[in-house]
Amino acid sequence: MNPTTWSILISSLATGTIITLSSYHWLLAWIGLELNTLAILPIMAKQHHPRATEAATKYFLTQACASALIMFSSTLNAWTTGQWTITQLQNPQSVLLFTMATAMKLGLVPTHFWFPEVMQGSTIMNAMIISTWQKLAPLSLLYLTANHLNLMVLMTLSLMSTTIAGITGLNQTQTRKIMAYSSIAHMGWLTMALALNQNLTLFTMTLYIMMTISMFTTLMYSTSKTMTDLGLAWSNSPTQLTLTMLTLLSLAGLPPLSGFAPKWLILKEMTEMKLLTLATTMALLTLPSLFFYLRLTYLAIMTMAPAPTTTQYKWRLKPKYQKMTQMIIPSTMLLPIIPIAQNLTM
Repeated sequence: MNPTTWSILISSLATGTIITLSSYHWLLAWIGLELNTLAILPIMAKQHHPRATEAATKYFLTQACASALIMFSSTLNAWTTGQWTITQLQNPQSVLLFTMATAMKLGLVPTHFWFPEVMQGSTIMNAMIISTWQKLAPLSLLYLTANHLNLMVLMTLSLMSTTIAGITGLNQTQTRKIMAYSSIAHMGWLTMALALNQNLTLFTMTLYIMMTISMFTTLMYSTSKTMTDLGLAWSNSPTQLTLTMLTLLSLAGLPPLSGFAPKWLILKEMTEMKLLTLATTMALLTLPSLFFYLRLTYLAIMTMAPAPTTTQYKWRLKPKYQKMTQMIIPSTMLLPIIPIAQNLTM
């Protein structure tokens, strides 16, 4: 791709999200969403491969439908209340339409079927962008309208996403699909945080982005597209695979790693609100996700393919993991800042 075209697309991708993040009017927010979607489509389709074209087409159709629903809900709200302000979403029908539209954009269950297929048809870099940067704009709209959203709908979406993503991810062998279902499960926890405490949402989202970028970076450097590839990656760099193991365990939410912090705070918030049954259910629903994270960890660290030579490492190895450590350190070692995060979310 031409460098000028590439720079224009990346600038438009960033500008679209920033417009939505800083907008106060529904029309400006919609323009930001559309600019964001139109900018990433050529990036996804530049591989000139049928899978890439299919992924870009599915992504376009899904995002276009969701944006149309958002525009329809905002117009309906303006018709009944006379307000175009994002924070004044008061019409019940508009609230429901908007919630389902943002759920479709985020890939929440039951509007999640497009997400794993798009992730599988994209490159690892594009999959990382779709899982992180592309979720900021719809999440910012949810954050701005959180006081008017139906809490029961949000909690139901959260429970369904955590359940379905954990169970469906068990029989996946492609790393990008596993990361897709991991993202859906984390979006479920994020939606629950949004329903309980809006400030906790920012902390959860920040940690999710750091952990996801770290995991995709390790997959990119090790060129691991399937679970089998992870077993072969040890000869490339043992240090890199060790960092991969820590990142996977952090995504699983195991203490004393960073990923445990948001789950701990969300369960604490539910317990304080006397939602003990819901807290227990959410904690149990993390077990299927934990299983496939541990399976990936086992394949990456505990297994090694038969080597035809006497050495276990590649000849003239060129380490490529120096930049990766900058994201992995905060992704795994932020648990001690929980007291600070607790004060910020109160």
